[in-house]
Amino acid sequence: MPWRKTRDPYKILVSEVMLQQTQVERVIPFYTEFTRRFPTAKKLARAPLRDVLAAWQGLGYNRRAKYLHTAAKLLCSAESLRSGEMNGSPTPPRRLSASQFARRLPGVGPYTRGAVLAFAFNQPEVFIETNIRTVFLHHFRGTMIYHSNVSDAELLPLVAESLRRSKMQPRDFYAAMMDYGAHLKSRGIKLNNRSSHYAKQSRLEGSARQKRA
Repeated sequence: MPWRKTRDPYKILVSEVMLQQTQVERVIPFYTEFTRRFPTAKKLARAPLRDVLAAWQGLGYNRRAKYLHTAAKLLCSAESLRSGEMNGSPTPPRRLSASQFARRLPGVGPYTRGAVLAFAFNQPEVFIETNIRTVFLHHFRGTMIYHSNVSDAELLPLVAESLRRSKMQPRDFYAAMMDYGAHLKSRGIKLNNRSSHYAKQSRLEGSARQKRA
């Protein structure tokens, strides 16, 4: 996964938005081309929306591209430009600050925000996604938390405690949890239907989503 090789918060944001409701295998080529075409938030913010949508075409859920474009404009505010954070230099300090991602950005919910802060800035954020959810549902079988309508609010304290006890760097902890969850699923352990947040995604091929894309 190419986004695992960077600490650039902009590129991690791109990957996380693309990964919303889209499988890793489909995202990789789009991420590679998109970040080649728009290598910085400044480049994306200055691009016409039609060019952004053209680069996104085929990935689906095109509203994500519009949200990402708007988010880039907010991140590249006049204040950020004056501070030199958006100069495009590959050397420290980072092009974007953690405080910029703490603000409300379109299309960026608690998980995406937490993932950027953890993977780009190594902050001990507490968040959950589908693979992490699988890990905790699997390992807490037989306990009072294991029932047919588990909420993320019940799992988040367990994630926080596991992160603390692991003594791992946050970015390493979350990468390991996601990889382990993907491994469990590949072994046929699929438990997200026990989550109160579970919604089965419809098939892309031949769907209205594919036609819109």
